[in-house]
Amino acid sequence: MIVGIPAEVKDGERRVGLGPEEVHRLTHGGHEVRVERGAGLGVGIADARYVEAGARLADRAAAWSSELIVKVKELQDEELERLPVRRTLFGFQHLPREPGRTRALVAREATAIAFEMVRDARGGFPLLAPMSVIAGRMAIDVAREHMAVPLRNVVVLGAGNAGLAAAQAAAECGARVTVLRRASATPRAVENAVLESDLVIGAVFVPGAPTPRLLPRSLVRRMRPGSMIVDISIDAGGVAETSRPTTHAQPTFVEEGVIHYAVANMPAARPAEAAAALWSAALPFVEEMARKGIAAAVRDNEALRAGVLLWRGRVCHAGIAAEAGVAHAALTSEDLS
Repeated sequence: MIVGIPAEVKDGERRVGLGPEEVHRLTHGGHEVRVERGAGLGVGIADARYVEAGARLADRAAAWSSELIVKVKELQDEELERLPVRRTLFGFQHLPREPGRTRALVAREATAIAFEMVRDARGGFPLLAPMSVIAGRMAIDVAREHMAVPLRNVVVLGAGNAGLAAAQAAAECGARVTVLRRASATPRAVENAVLESDLVIGAVFVPGAPTPRLLPRSLVRRMRPGSMIVDISIDAGGVAETSRPTTHAQPTFVEEGVIHYAVANMPAARPAEAAAALWSAALPFVEEMARKGIAAAVRDNEALRAGVLLWRGRVCHAGIAAEAGVAHAALTSEDLS
């Protein structure tokens, strides 16, 4: 199989889909790997190291023409424009609240397998989890950097990998921490906790669905002046009605007197650590798809199958199909035969 690793173009994104050791595993297995020139520079990997691993350095068009494209972040507009028809994308997709991107993938008859939806037999998310932990820890660091008031009371909305990592980091800083899980995050409980907080961390994840807006504008308006929201959930819309995506270059804005940090690719600020964790988690799935073929790998691997959002231009996820106004077509055994 031909595997392509394009350079990332999302603002501030420094990670890369696979590293040299992972590429060597693939080329040693008889597969061709096309790495776009300069793709690894953000994590300090020169092109020569990929060549030593057996990769073929390629221009952008050649990397994108591969059968299986392994990348980190969701497709940007300029990438959608160059995506050839009937290609398979393996990376973070972040399609909730992005109906235009979904329709563009349908038009290109794409197969999209989402890192954030791959789910193991225990119900965990092996590709999303390491990135969530990094983002959760980072949430406290960025808050301490940007907050105008002391960090005393922290509210964490969500108790998954990101939420628990953020809670632990906040506690280590001596803050009083309140974690609201799904069952306990009633409007009244959220209001009472948020109005007593200096920092609110949005760490809610609903697989394949937009993030519930737990912080309406009317509540944000009543928060303490100088307090902060770090909205880790911004990839799926964010927990605050006032949130909008920001970038590493311009990470914050002030709305209703509250500082907002809503960078949609937080782990890119720690590219070497984040990329290495992602490569380790992704490689077994990439190897299986390269060895068996994509259809057979998806058929045989339940975790991988859970990640399929589009299959050859058909939307397999009901919620995403409804948002995009296109037909929903569940993945069937006939598709994978």
